[in-house]
Amino acid sequence: MDRASLKERLATDKRTRYYAGVIFLIASSASFALMNVSVRMAGDLPTYEKVFFRNLIAVIFAAVVLIKNREKSHMYWNRERVFYMTLRAVIGCGGVVGNFYAIDHMVVADASMLNKLSPFFVLIFSIFLLNERVKPFQLFCIILAFIGVMFIVKPGFSGMRLFPALVGIFGGACAGFAYTCVRKLGNIGVPKTWIVFIFSAFSCLAMIPPMLVSFEPIPPRSLFYLLLAGLGAAGGQFAITAAYTYAPAREISIYDYTQLIFITILSYLFLGEIPDGYSWIGYVIIILGSLLLFLYNNHHHKEGA
Repeated sequence: MDRASLKERLATDKRTRYYAGVIFLIASSASFALMNVSVRMAGDLPTYEKVFFRNLIAVIFAAVVLIKNREKSHMYWNRERVFYMTLRAVIGCGGVVGNFYAIDHMVVADASMLNKLSPFFVLIFSIFLLNERVKPFQLFCIILAFIGVMFIVKPGFSGMRLFPALVGIFGGACAGFAYTCVRKLGNIGVPKTWIVFIFSAFSCLAMIPPMLVSFEPIPPRSLFYLLLAGLGAAGGQFAITAAYTYAPAREISIYDYTQLIFITILSYLFLGEIPDGYSWIGYVIIILGSLLLFLYNNHHHKEGA
């Protein structure tokens, strides 16, 4: 094979992997949208019961993969890996609890968009965990995103309660911190399946004490939607893992915001919810901030290549 043919083949392989990453990321967005709507449709159940079932399916899926590939998944656990895995599990669990609480008390699309603040929190937490510097333009994008948040939260000019929105923002912050830990774990050689399994297992175990103290019976219809939420969560986690295996986050992460499309459609069809005008302005501002950040990161990566 001559040099030109080899170069063309490599370019084709790169495009194929890029498109595969985009498809998996969009599939992940659809799965997480299904999870969020299913959580609301499960009805008036305690958040801890919903979080338990959300993670139970993911534990089973991850355990099957670990057993199937036990030789590849076996690894040495040193102090650094245990420390960051513990941070990822504990804070990631807090993020799920915050997200589910917001979903139960807000318009689902609003709660989902607040959770999508996680990339901006990743930038902030990367300063402390990964010793990365935030450039002035990245800081501008972060400020822009939080201006968008103000339109969604609508403090002072809406009947919407502030507390669920603050909990939703807290969930997004926890998710951002957890994703920063995932990046760190990937840098120190921890397989993604272990990350999914331990996070999901911890989240299930953490919900057992409150369930033992105050368990509310789950009607068959609610159980169906909780299991559907669990399937959506498991599918979303593994799809997003596959997406970033095929292509780096800097190239495809913007497609994660397709979740807003799926959420809006599903919320309208099954819940009759339509976000108000202020929320749509907030969505546009946050997505604009994300798009600018996406373009900025790609431009600087190409310059450094």
